[in-house]
Amino acid sequence: MINVLYFASLKEALGTSAEEIEADNNITDVGALREWICARGEPWQSSLGQQQRLMASVNQQLARPDTQISDGDEVAFFPPVTGG
Repeated sequence: MINVLYFASLKEALGTSAEEIEADNNITDVGALREWICARGEPWQSSLGQQQRLMASVNQQLARPDTQISDGDEVAFFPPVTGG
């Protein structure tokens, strides 16, 4: 299982802060996981679709779409953060 976490506005839009997704041979990196989640339709498509600027982490390390993931990993999605 891959533990997927959602933060900030994603948590509110999706109505959950976390879910577990069965590890699959087609889900090998962060980009593939994001596409798989979006393929479920709304509200995932509008919240996580490619038109959305999001950041991701794998096991609490910033990640890119091509960052590899595997069974047991924690993947978090969150909007970019700014500060001042």
